[in-house]
Amino acid sequence: MTANCDVIVVGAGNAALCAALAARETGARVLVLESAPEAERGGNTRFTAGAMRVVYDGVDDLQSLMPDLTEDEKNRTDFGTYPADQFLDDIGRVTQYRSDPELADILVRRSLDTLLWMRSKGVRFAPIYGRQAFKVDGRFKFWGGLTVEAWGGGPGLVDALFAAAEREGIAVRYGCRARELILEDGAVRGVVALVEGKRTDFRAAAVVLAAGGFEANAEWRTRYLGPGWDLAKVRGSRFNQGDGLRMALDAGALSAGNWSGCHAVGWERNAPEYGDLAVGDNFQKHSYPFGIMINGRGERFVDEGADFRNFTYAKYGRVILEQPGQFAWQIFDRKVIHLLRDEYRIRQVTKVAASTLEELAARLDDVDGPNALREIRAYNAAVETSIPFNPNVKDGRCTRGLRINKSNWANTIDEPPFEAYAVTCGITFTFGGVKIDERARVLNVAGEPISGLYAAGEMVGGLFYFNYPGGTGLTSGAVFGRIAGASAGAASRQGR
Repeated sequence: MTANCDVIVVGAGNAALCAALAARETGARVLVLESAPEAERGGNTRFTAGAMRVVYDGVDDLQSLMPDLTEDEKNRTDFGTYPADQFLDDIGRVTQYRSDPELADILVRRSLDTLLWMRSKGVRFAPIYGRQAFKVDGRFKFWGGLTVEAWGGGPGLVDALFAAAEREGIAVRYGCRARELILEDGAVRGVVALVEGKRTDFRAAAVVLAAGGFEANAEWRTRYLGPGWDLAKVRGSRFNQGDGLRMALDAGALSAGNWSGCHAVGWERNAPEYGDLAVGDNFQKHSYPFGIMINGRGERFVDEGADFRNFTYAKYGRVILEQPGQFAWQIFDRKVIHLLRDEYRIRQVTKVAASTLEELAARLDDVDGPNALREIRAYNAAVETSIPFNPNVKDGRCTRGLRINKSNWANTIDEPPFEAYAVTCGITFTFGGVKIDERARVLNVAGEPISGLYAAGEMVGGLFYFNYPGGTGLTSGAVFGRIAGASAGAASRQGR
């Protein structure tokens, strides 16, 4: 069986749907191939909290994105600014300045315009009050350059994009697993997919690959990320098996980026192996900057306050995976419990509470309790309590004299009740991908565009190395998805 259209988009997450909508704007007939059934559509996007990092000069830019902002919200909130230079600096700093400068510049400079375009398609945005702002002296202050999220989080973003696709007459085929690209005289002219176990050829003038990374493929994780990565939990879709990457490489695409790197976070220790749509992103545990983390030996193993969590959470999952038993406990006391994010209050948590440190240390499963108690006491003695605590800034409240000092937000753990939460490593997405140019065309090993082939989202290599600034993944997917779709649509129309 053969189906024909102008542009095929492989995948159905944020990047894929932005590509489909942008291609449709050119007048192209667009078909989306989604390997998941309809009930699980949306790729990793559906499992995210929906944060999107974006350049803005002040509240007027934010008002254009979020017209629902009230005067009261504006009066009681310090939104600050997030200029392009700061965004670029954040990308450079956390990726150790390995990020492709051209791709990073495109991502940053087109971020606001792209989110405004998404809004024109029906996507709504809101300030991230619950996760990115604390109230100090009666005013909310946003921190870490991350201010905006999609209304309804990842599920809300997916629903809005699918609604836009339906309005635009974009066809979607579910349960359709793309397996290879159709090549004719060196040009991509469609996709071979399995539909109910049968080979189906879908022909088109252009193909956009936006099928995610290989984070759900335990064998590939071990091959590329290294030993032990088969033991990581998968935060998102079970369908991100690396199919799009394999197809592109088989067609001669040039691999690019940090293939041994990934976005991985602290994740509920007893979460299921793959993402649970009923819980979504709430298995994450990201308030560690306000406490400490202890491994099975009863030792701290990382600087919990090295930076805002936006700039450390995506790399600390790897550090947790490297600990004995691939787990850690996050420990807090009464002084900071009110600052813990909502994800700590869900039913599906592995939690210990106690009224004394002795009781707490004894109740930490799989931990050397006496050593943990000594570690907590040594930490408490090292805290510079004369430095004021401020959760909105890197406050410099630190420890001194420890094997691993804490750089900011170092509060003593000495006021009951005490709470501890067990975490492991949850992998979000992989950083290795294929090389693209400024038009999102996939390049071959000679550095030349493969005719008819485009890529976006997690499949783009070269943007992220070792780490990434929180909220940049969805923005990258939208920016390069829009570019890929527009390029593919224009090329397909020229070929008619």
